[in-house]
Amino acid sequence: MPRTEKGKPDTTARHVLQALAEHASPTGTDAHPSVLRIQYRTGYDRATVQRALRRLEKVNLIFKDGTKEGRTRYRLAMELYRPATDWSDLEREEDEFRAAAAERKRRSRSKRVTHAESVTVTDGEGVTVTHAESVTDECHALKVRSSRTERSPNHPQPSYKQLPKDSSPAADREEPQTSAAPVHAKSSSEKTDQHLTAFGAFWSNYPKKRDREAAKKSWIAAVERGVEPKHMVDAAQAYARERFGQDPKYTKFPAKWLDNGCYDDEPDPQPGPQLRAVAGGYEPYRNPTDQSAYDEDF
Repeated sequence: MPRTEKGKPDTTARHVLQALAEHASPTGTDAHPSVLRIQYRTGYDRATVQRALRRLEKVNLIFKDGTKEGRTRYRLAMELYRPATDWSDLEREEDEFRAAAAERKRRSRSKRVTHAESVTVTDGEGVTVTHAESVTDECHALKVRSSRTERSPNHPQPSYKQLPKDSSPAADREEPQTSAAPVHAKSSSEKTDQHLTAFGAFWSNYPKKRDREAAKKSWIAAVERGVEPKHMVDAAQAYARERFGQDPKYTKFPAKWLDNGCYDDEPDPQPGPQLRAVAGGYEPYRNPTDQSAYDEDF
């Protein structure tokens, strides 16, 4: 394969060599096409063809072998073969191309991934969260909006021009008061982002992490019902402590726990001594067969 001065494959010279081979004998001799014929075969101009012929002669791929019919006759170096490194170089370039394409695809995917920067939790098993209060501070902004902002956009507030005029003389002399600038309600996407800000703290603390998408919907529904996010995070911590060391198959799924309002449940009391009723009150239950319990009373 002839190469240029910069080490790149000389495709122009190779194309001209193919045109010569088409007019040569099976042994590579008696190739005497005219420059015009080579131009017609390759599509190059006359100067390009002549320069390519000189480069082929320089690397000993063709040799002048006299003239025939007024045209230069060439002999091709049929004993030469392409080195095996040409194929290995092509394979290496193909591997580099595939690796670069895979890297571009990976970077394109990483740009589409969003990261929650406001949620900071520990790496525990979901029992504690270090910054639960700071995480839920933004969720305290979800207050009950006034009736003005809750008004449906299909029923706008009437202007002062549409209201009936007061028939009293004093009302006729007063200038109509313009309504205050309406408070713009946040878009649904902004409200959803605020709802999900504290959801990360809830999810990291809840003892059973199943059906995350269903839990997200139940979380948003609970916040829209007026439930404080911090209250649900604290209740999830208490439920995690309650279920610690217990059989996980009896732990409720997070979506069901939120839908059923289990965040308002009182935690189970810690196990203590059993009490039995006696005259005047209650006293701890004792096993009748345990003599040491009776010895302590006397």
